[in-house]
Parts: sequence; structure tokens; C-alpha cells
Amino acid sequence: MSQAKILNSQELRRVLDYVATRKHSARNRAMLLLTHFAGMRVAEVASLRLCDVLNDSGSIKEEVRLKPDQTKGKYARTVYLNLRMQKELAQYVKCIKTNDLQKPLFYTQKRASFSPNTLAQYFLFLYRSVGIEGASSHSGRRSFLTHLANKGTSIHILKSLAG
Repeated sequence: MSQAKILNSQELRRVLDYVATRKHSARNRAMLLLTHFAGMRVAEVASLRLCDVLNDSGSIKEEVRLKPDQTKGKYARTVYLNLRMQKELAQYVKCIKTNDLQKPLFYTQKRASFSPNTLAQYFLFLYRSVGIEGASSHSGRRSFLTHLANKGTSIHILKSLAG
């Protein structure tokens, strides 16, 4: 099995432009960008709850602390949210119609949380819809880490960010 395609900025823009034309665009944009701007795995995105990203004041946190049951290796880790990602999440949270912070951050049309598999299939659908071959649910994560490595980020920092 080949590795997931690394997207350049133009390809990501094509996907985001497509997402903007569809239903639930704020939700879908936020889910996609968490993989591209924070390097999160799809299962981690699917497991997020409102309390994971919101402070007590209702503002977006600067970092998300994932519990062991939310991560692949069953080790807790911290995901840092840059300002752009914080703004994206703030825009999305405005659309949510619940005050229960234990509810899933992202939910389907039937108000159920996404399963990792469903979210992976959706990302695959998005990439294929805009004609990007070889991209998968892991493309955002690979793109995030590769772009940082190309900018000269230390391997120790990359390891930490990758979890």
C-alpha cells in the first residue's frame, strides 16, 4: 500500500473550495483542517468533544489534550492549535446548537458522532471529488508533518507534534 499523497497549498485550496459549496461546510472545513493544520489523525478528530476545544469562557483553547483512549498509541498527547485553526474552530462552534460540553465536536446529520471509518471515507470522497488521486484520510497529517520538516523543524519537535 502506497503512502498517502502530500497536498500542496493549491490542492488544499481546491478541496476547501469544494467543501464551501456543500452542506455542513463549516463542520467539514474544520474537520479537514484539523488534519492539515494540527496534524491530527482522523480517529482523533472523530473522538473530539466540545470540552476538548473550548475553555470555560467558551473561547477556543490553544492546545487540545488528547486522552490515551483518543490516540492511536494509547498515550496522552497535546495537539497545538495555531491561530488560524483556532479561528476555524471558533467559526464552526458558532454553528453548534448545544451547551453540553460532553457532546461530540463533530456529528453527522443524524446527530451521532462520526466513527473514524466514516470520517476516513468522507475525506476519501472529498479528495476524489476534486480529482486528487492518491490522497486519503492520512494526507492532511502527512502534509502537516512534511511541510514542517521542509521548513527545517527539528526531528525532536516533529516527533512530539506527531505523537
